[in-house]
Amino acid sequence: MRSIETFIALNRFGLGVGPHDARRVGGDPRRWLLAQIDSRQRTPARLERFPDSASIVKDIFEARRSGSEALRKTTRKHYRRNFGAELVARARHAITTDTPFAERLVLFWSNHFTVSRTKAIIGPALPAYEREAVRPHVFGRFEDMLLAAVGHVAMLAYLDNDRSMGPNSRAGRRAKRSLNENLAREILELHTLGVDGGYRQNDVTEFAKALTGWTHGGMVGRRSRRTISGKFQFRAAMHEPGSKRVLGRTYPEAGEEEARRIMRDLVRHPSTARFIATKLVRHFVADDPPPGDVARIARVFSDSSGDLASVSRALVELPSVWEAPLAKVKTPYELVISTLRAVDHGKAGFRVLRVPLQTMGHEPFNAPSPQGWPDRAEHWIAPQALLRRVEWLRAVAAKARVEQSPSAFLESLAGPAASAPTRRMVALAPSADAGVALVLASAEFQRR
Repeated sequence: MRSIETFIALNRFGLGVGPHDARRVGGDPRRWLLAQIDSRQRTPARLERFPDSASIVKDIFEARRSGSEALRKTTRKHYRRNFGAELVARARHAITTDTPFAERLVLFWSNHFTVSRTKAIIGPALPAYEREAVRPHVFGRFEDMLLAAVGHVAMLAYLDNDRSMGPNSRAGRRAKRSLNENLAREILELHTLGVDGGYRQNDVTEFAKALTGWTHGGMVGRRSRRTISGKFQFRAAMHEPGSKRVLGRTYPEAGEEEARRIMRDLVRHPSTARFIATKLVRHFVADDPPPGDVARIARVFSDSSGDLASVSRALVELPSVWEAPLAKVKTPYELVISTLRAVDHGKAGFRVLRVPLQTMGHEPFNAPSPQGWPDRAEHWIAPQALLRRVEWLRAVAAKARVEQSPSAFLESLAGPAASAPTRRMVALAPSADAGVALVLASAEFQRR
């Protein structure tokens, strides 16, 4: 590896060092990253064969209409056939991709717009949700990603908006169901403004009213003759009539379009720019984001109206992102992907991927809350968690077929980022397996 900048490009912006990666980067790591920024993101070939979310959801909700046993069997079938298989394909793509910066941003934005299989009925469709709502927009417009995520059947079901009815709507008066504020609250708190973004409880309630009627075609009664669909549907009968007032602005009655108008204004709110910039700088620079960097990225976000290609270029151009090569700790998923990029090259099966992630508490699409997975070191490297990492890495090293000597392996993965003590320890390892294990367990590999 040629330089510290190469290490940072491959690890902090990418997903670790794979075969020939250092040669791909060449002598200009920043140029290599900038070349990956392309608003025309295509679905990776590995993922194209999987069904869309609408067909999965339609099948599950049709089974639900037939009773709990049919629902259980159909849901399990989709977990087995689609969910697990797509997770493997997704990981293999991450392990082998030659555009890892784009893939890192898929992971970042998927976590930002977290949907978890803690709501089991829509769990099988979650990889499709990422593929449909997040992946196409990582270098596009934040507004488009927000609207795609919020209007996706997975998000509507996860945050219970598919059942939300305006108290004065036709359906609400008849069914006597209450307004559900979950989706409105999380859009404001987690997706746009941030918890300190200046909204109040009344803004949450009014926004929730605007979102009533945003549901999907699976939400029909078991005795209903209505055709089941797995797609977004707006049902006017569930929508709270009248104007809504959010963040000091009045939105006249406009049915389905009300919520979209509110979200477009949220994207352009200064608090959204600061909140998104803070998360991005925390992810790419340091757990405690430097205020100057946050201000710089927020300005680019605002000036470009949330153009994520421009924001991504600005991240690459931050001077501070290139200064400290080991500023961030890898999450367990990042650790597994970077380890398999180094030693496996895309052959891993479901067990190889799932078992360590279960053990280390970081299974994909299984975040414990809508906040998603934390992005700070203390969550991932407590003593017990660190022990689990090292145990898994030792097992990988014992089976890995690393053709290089341990010292050469360290050089290929860390290069100038490797400290003198790490180099000595690896050189004095009693066996090749032990040397490889020491490389993988080193701070230089555990951090990015």
